[in-house]
Amino acid sequence: MSATEPTNPSEPPIMQVVLEPLLEDFQYWFGKTQTLLNSSQADCLAVSDRQTFTQEVEAAQRAVATAKTLLLATDGQAGVDIAVVGQWHRLVGKCWQTSRYIRQHNQGNSAAD
Repeated sequence: MSATEPTNPSEPPIMQVVLEPLLEDFQYWFGKTQTLLNSSQADCLAVSDRQTFTQEVEAAQRAVATAKTLLLATDGQAGVDIAVVGQWHRLVGKCWQTSRYIRQHNQGNSAAD
């Protein structure tokens, strides 16, 4: 028996137990960031930076959706390279930083009014 096989046949594979919620988290944060970048709140970002970041987030969203589809299609037997997961994790950090920057910029403008 391998480490990825469940000890109880009715249990999902460990890969699915760990990876599925992680992929859902990535989808959540990338979706939230996409919504923010498409809103007027993000007008404080340079146009080129906003476009580049939007493209980066969209590419990650597609990759995460593909990984989730493969995971579900293989009943939890497909995985994602840890280097790719690391890239997505760093991108989520960038999403949080950008969101914080936009929020602080907009709060500063509200206080100045």
